[in-house]
Amino acid sequence: MCGIAGFFSTTPLLRPIAERMQKALRPRGPDAQHIVGWNAAFERANDEAPALFNALVHTRLSIIDPRPEADQPMANDAGDVWICYNGEVYGWQNDAATIKAAGPPFHTRSDTEFILRAYEHWGIGCLQRLRGMFALALLDLRAGKLWLARDRMGLKPLVYTVDGDRFAFGSTVRSVLPFVPARARGFSADAIDAYLAHRYIPAPLTVFGAIRRLPNGHMLSFDLKTREVDVRPYWAPCPRQGQSDWLATLDDAVRIRTVADRPVGVFLSGGIDSSVIACRLAALGRTDLQAFTASFPGTPFDEADDAALTAATLGAPHRRVIIVPTIRDDFGRIVADLDEPFADPSSIPTWYLARATTEHVKVVLGGDGGDELFAGYKRIAKHLRTRWRRPFKVPLPFLPTRGDGGFAKLLAELALSWRDAYVLRFSGLSPGQRRWLGGESELSRAQWWRMPDDGDDLLAQLFEIDRLNYLPEYILRKADLCTMAHGLELRAPLLDHVFVETVLGLPPAKRYTHPPKMLLRAAMPQLGALDPFARKKRGFNPPLAAWLRGDLAERLDGVGSRLAARAAGRLDAARVDRFVAYYRNGEERLGEQVLQLLFLDASLAQLNDLACAC
Repeated sequence: MCGIAGFFSTTPLLRPIAERMQKALRPRGPDAQHIVGWNAAFERANDEAPALFNALVHTRLSIIDPRPEADQPMANDAGDVWICYNGEVYGWQNDAATIKAAGPPFHTRSDTEFILRAYEHWGIGCLQRLRGMFALALLDLRAGKLWLARDRMGLKPLVYTVDGDRFAFGSTVRSVLPFVPARARGFSADAIDAYLAHRYIPAPLTVFGAIRRLPNGHMLSFDLKTREVDVRPYWAPCPRQGQSDWLATLDDAVRIRTVADRPVGVFLSGGIDSSVIACRLAALGRTDLQAFTASFPGTPFDEADDAALTAATLGAPHRRVIIVPTIRDDFGRIVADLDEPFADPSSIPTWYLARATTEHVKVVLGGDGGDELFAGYKRIAKHLRTRWRRPFKVPLPFLPTRGDGGFAKLLAELALSWRDAYVLRFSGLSPGQRRWLGGESELSRAQWWRMPDDGDDLLAQLFEIDRLNYLPEYILRKADLCTMAHGLELRAPLLDHVFVETVLGLPPAKRYTHPPKMLLRAAMPQLGALDPFARKKRGFNPPLAAWLRGDLAERLDGVGSRLAARAAGRLDAARVDRFVAYYRNGEERLGEQVLQLLFLDASLAQLNDLACAC
C-alpha cells in the first residue's frame, strides 16, 4: 500500500512541486519515499536537478518484501518501463512462473515487480490477470505511453488533471493540487452541489474543476507525443454461472489476503459481514489474528460485547478500541485525511479505530461489500416497493424547504425517474433543502453521474448503481482514506472480483433472501447460538449529537458566511445559519446534515489555504 503521483510537462517545473506532491502522500507511505525525474527527452535527471519535465513520485508502506530493492518507482532491467503502484494483488505466483520461464529471473518477491513484468509480457492486457486492489501508473518509454488503471471495485483511489499539454496524477486530490496552476484552482459548483446531495463527490468529479477522478474498473492512456488522453472501462462484472461452490471461492479470497510480511489482524463488529471473515479465518486455521472492535461504551450502538463473544468462541485474541468522547483536537486532522469534502459520520470512529490498530498490525481484513452483494440495506427493499411507478415520473418541481418531511420527500421522488430516485434513499440534503439553502437557486444534475443500462432485473440495476457510485466513492473511499492516513492496509475479501462474479452467478433466490444474507449463515458454523442474524443491525454510528453540541459547537458559529464565500455560489449565508439554528433549537433529525455542512466548511477552508500556498 502506498501513495503515488507523477507529472508530464512540455515545460520545466521546479522540483519543489514534486516534493510537495510527495509530502501530501507521506502518511500513506511512511516507510520509504522516492522521486524519479526526467528531462524533456526522458533522460534521467539527478537528484539535485532544480527543475524537472517529467516525474514519478512514490511513498511506500512496506507489506510484501520490505527490502529497499522493492521500493518504487521501479524500472525493468532496460530502464524503459516504469511502475508506480498503490495496492496489493494476490495469487500471482502461477503467472509469475510463466513469465520467469520466458525471461530473466525476478529480483524481488514483490507484487510490484510481478505487475511490471506482466506488463512487459502481456501488455496492458495484464490488467485482466490482476486479482486484488490497485491504483497504478505504467510508464512505457518504448511506446511513448503512460497507462493509469484503477481496480475493478474501486478500493484504491486515483485522480488526474489535464492542463493543455501537461498531465498529472495522484492518489489524492491534495497530492495533485501543487501541479495545478493558480488560475485553475477554483472549486467546482457542480461538485459541491453533488456533495450536498450525496455527502461525497462521485466520480468523475472532484471538488476542484480541474481535477478528475478515474472511475473504478477504468484505465487511462496518455500519449507522451500527441498529449492525447483516453479513458475507458476495462472490466464489468460477468456472472460466473454454474459455479455454486461460493464458500470455497470465499475461502480462497480470504486465504490469499492473509499473505504479508507484516502483522495481520481483522476488523470485527457484531454484524454479519465481519463475523463471516473471522469465521472463515478460523476455518483456515488463522485464529492467531487479532480482532479489533470500535467501542462506544454506554451507547445503544456499542457492538464490542458481541464482537468479543465472537472472538472468544473462535479462539482469537480481541482488542476493544474505545472511541474517544472528545474530537476537538483531532477534527482538523480528520478533515485533512479525508482529502476533500466527505461527510460519512462513521468516518470519525473509523479513523480512530485505524489509528489504534496500526500500533499492533499493519494489515487488517474487513467485511466491506456484503450489503451491496446481498442487498442488505433497508433502502433497497424500500425502493423496490415503489417499482410500480417505474415507467413514469411526475413533472413536478422540487419543493423548496428547509426540512425533509414526508410530503417534500414524496414530491422529490415523484419528480425523478424510478431509477434516479434511488439516490434519495441514501442522500445528504434533499433537492428541496439544497434549493432552499442555495436561496432558491437552480440545482445542477446531482444524481449519480454513472448509471447502468435499463433492464428487467431491478435488483441488478440497484446493485449496479451501488457498484458504480456508492460503494467505490463512499464506502471504500472512507475505508481507504481513514486507514491509509495511519499507514494501515485494509483488505476486503468480500470484494474479491472472482467472489463477486461467483455470487452474481447464483440463483436470485439464494442471493436475495429475507432477511438478507441468509446464504452466509453456512459460512459461520462455529458460532452456533451466537447468531449474528439474531442481532439487530446497528450500523457504525458515532455519538453525533454530543459532538455537535459539545466539541464542534463553536465551529457552527458563522458557518453560513464562510460557506457563502467559498462554496462556489451554491449556498446562501443567512439560510445556512437559519438551518443550523433549527438544529440548535431542537430539530435533532437535522444533525447529520449539519455535520455535512461543517465538514464542507472545514474542508474548503483547508483546501483554499493549500491552493493559495502552492
